[in-house]
Amino acid sequence: MNGKNGSIEINIPQVSKVIFHDAEKNSGFSCRGWIMEVWKFCKEDTNRIIFALKVGLAVLLVSLLILIRAPYHVFGSNIIWSILTVAIMFEYTVGSTFNRGFNRALGSLLAGVLAIVVAQIALNTGPVAEPIIIGISIFLVGAITSFMKFWPPLAPYEYGFRVILFTYCLIIVSGYRMGNPIRTSMDRLYSIAIGGIVAVSVNVLIFPIWAGEQLHQELVTNFKSVADALEECVKKYLEDDGSNHPEFSSTVMDDFPDEPAYKKCRSTLSSSAKLESLANSAKWEPPHGRFSHFFCPWSEYVKVSAVLRYCAYEVMALHGVLHSEIQAPYNLRITFQQEIQDATTEAAELVRCLGNDIRDMQKGLKAPILKKVHATTERLQRAIDMHSYLLISTYDQPPDRQLPKLSHTLSTNLSDISNQMAEIDVKLPDEQNLNIPPSQPLGSFPPAQTESYHESMRKHSRRLHSWPSREVDAFEEEGGNSADFVPKMQALESTAHLSLATFTSLLVEFVARLDHLVEAVDDLSKMAKFKIQTA
Repeated sequence: MNGKNGSIEINIPQVSKVIFHDAEKNSGFSCRGWIMEVWKFCKEDTNRIIFALKVGLAVLLVSLLILIRAPYHVFGSNIIWSILTVAIMFEYTVGSTFNRGFNRALGSLLAGVLAIVVAQIALNTGPVAEPIIIGISIFLVGAITSFMKFWPPLAPYEYGFRVILFTYCLIIVSGYRMGNPIRTSMDRLYSIAIGGIVAVSVNVLIFPIWAGEQLHQELVTNFKSVADALEECVKKYLEDDGSNHPEFSSTVMDDFPDEPAYKKCRSTLSSSAKLESLANSAKWEPPHGRFSHFFCPWSEYVKVSAVLRYCAYEVMALHGVLHSEIQAPYNLRITFQQEIQDATTEAAELVRCLGNDIRDMQKGLKAPILKKVHATTERLQRAIDMHSYLLISTYDQPPDRQLPKLSHTLSTNLSDISNQMAEIDVKLPDEQNLNIPPSQPLGSFPPAQTESYHESMRKHSRRLHSWPSREVDAFEEEGGNSADFVPKMQALESTAHLSLATFTSLLVEFVARLDHLVEAVDDLSKMAKFKIQTA
């Protein structure tokens, strides 16, 4: 009360000011971060900005037909169809725009002619039967067009059937109400033609984005990604000693932050739909740039990409062995290190050479490189075959002792195999080859050495993650005896050794698929008329 009768004073506390900066921070939205993401997205492909600006320009040009009074008096409200045509026709590439334009023009023309014929027939039947005939025609056109677009040979023209449906319905209904269907149809066809001409002109004349060029660059990038992923995978397999090997989990299998080439190779496997779409769009484009002749074999680009994907599948399989839970011991992997590296280097070089030939549109001599790839692969196969006993755990080889290198002992002369075997046997410890009692069966362990050897193997397995450590832990918790544990350790050790055989066999299979890739690129170079590379 303020002292006066009948008056009341109400004290309203001040509302605290809202700090927008704190609210922005609590909500997790950052304006600067959003701007940086948009900037990064634009830098990945500058054609996105060009495409957006061209769409805005095309829509502005057709909108002037409405904003300016003279053309609006000529076409009336039907000129709005020009804006709709531009918005529907304008695609990212020139080929896609021509494809859409063809479907739009043909669909609108058929729908217009059909609407005029049906309207005249309905008009002559009288006012009672006219709406019935129009209604039946709308039902039949909707049912037939919806069914025909699912027919496989007509699937590429699915958009044209959709245009026929909505154009026919709009023309026939509006013509029925306005009373002059022929005039309505012609005005709308003129408006659609104007919008189509504007869309094609802007897309072709102002910084055109060709689907053929996009397909060409995408295929070259895929070649480089497969080669980089192969070298990255093999390098990590040979250099990983297991000391920092992460535990097997779904998170690790999904992320791989230290393997950027693997992510690019994985995107190669999912690019088939994109390449097929670009190839279909490129067929509609006129000769341009480097593709100056008609009927460029765009389907051959898709075939080459399919063969390349089969090679990429092998790289993904190698990557799976690299991150598998059962790993070959590090000392066994480096035993065949030189042979694996040579085969990988030559194979990756051949893949890059094929990609460069497609990039430069030149037909190079790939026979010498292919010969080197086969030679190094045969050398790897011969090494695995001659020293296959190393892949089977039948003798006591301490895990911390490095096996002899094979590159200096291998020879292409098969008569030296016995000498190489003898040389390797001399390098092995004497107690493993000579000090086995005659009464003791081969592959068994002396009582004094069994415990120490498998104790070291148990520690080594945990360090290398060569097999699941939970197997060892379960044995210790259950209190099993050594007689049951030794065969289990031997089986796990043999399985780990065979992991190397799996890796090398996948690498050999990758090289075998390169022959098909070379043939596919040769066919492309002949059909696309690549220039012969001069020395």
